[in-house]
Amino acid sequence: MANISFSRRKSARSWGITIGVGLVCIAFLLPILIVLMNSFKGRLYISDQPFALPNAQTFAGLDNYVNGIRITGFFSAFGYSLFITVASVALIVLFTAMTGWYLARVNTRLMKFIYFLLVFSMVVPFQMVMYTMSKTANILHLDNPIGILLIYLGFGAGLSTFMFTGFARYVPMEIEEAAHIDGCGPVRTFFCVVFPVLKPTAITVAILNAMWIWNDYLLPYLVIGTKYKTIPIAVQYLHGQYGNRDMGAIMAMLVLAIIPIVIFYFCCQKHIIKGVIAGAVKG
Repeated sequence: MANISFSRRKSARSWGITIGVGLVCIAFLLPILIVLMNSFKGRLYISDQPFALPNAQTFAGLDNYVNGIRITGFFSAFGYSLFITVASVALIVLFTAMTGWYLARVNTRLMKFIYFLLVFSMVVPFQMVMYTMSKTANILHLDNPIGILLIYLGFGAGLSTFMFTGFARYVPMEIEEAAHIDGCGPVRTFFCVVFPVLKPTAITVAILNAMWIWNDYLLPYLVIGTKYKTIPIAVQYLHGQYGNRDMGAIMAMLVLAIIPIVIFYFCCQKHIIKGVIAGAVKG
């Protein structure tokens, strides 16, 4: 009887967890479904019937997508967003991986100070430094798609180095010593031996930073402005004067902006938990 009672309690708990997780999933997916649904409605019906499915009267076909692409210059904005995101993520992964490995191997006071300085940068709000940063970027001529890569590298270095350092501390020294005996220098040892071992954390860092940079509005707006419009800035320009907004085009452009990063996430999501546990918990 005790075993039956315990089994029933375990089953009830399992069902409760399943229902709870299901409700959380619905809460997260519902806004995306509402945006997708409204992207096929006429602009005059979205505000009046935001939760209703498109019907014969409200269905607008692909008009919202065509108008949004034409008004925003979507393909140009997509190109800038893609370049900035891919290049920034590549720089962050490469340089923070090398930094994390070096900090994990060199145990000096200076290296500890640099490590804690990088960790401290994670808790500094962006709003505290955004005006000084934008002015400095203008003075140093970083207000262009190339210069903003360095700024993203600076803002992404804290968390990324923290994760790489935590993982690199548990990489066995024996494999590096074996590479050194075989004639590998530090650079070759890193790229041929260490970096492949850091792959789970590298993928996690890439995903987290790609999602942040792709969706970022404030930093590109402050640094490169409207001359080089990324997708978030282009979508913002659908807000006209005096509160005039083309809600249909906005919804359509949001759907197009979500698709690439969702595809990238689903292709790499299996590595997230493994990388976070290895890099953050162990460190």
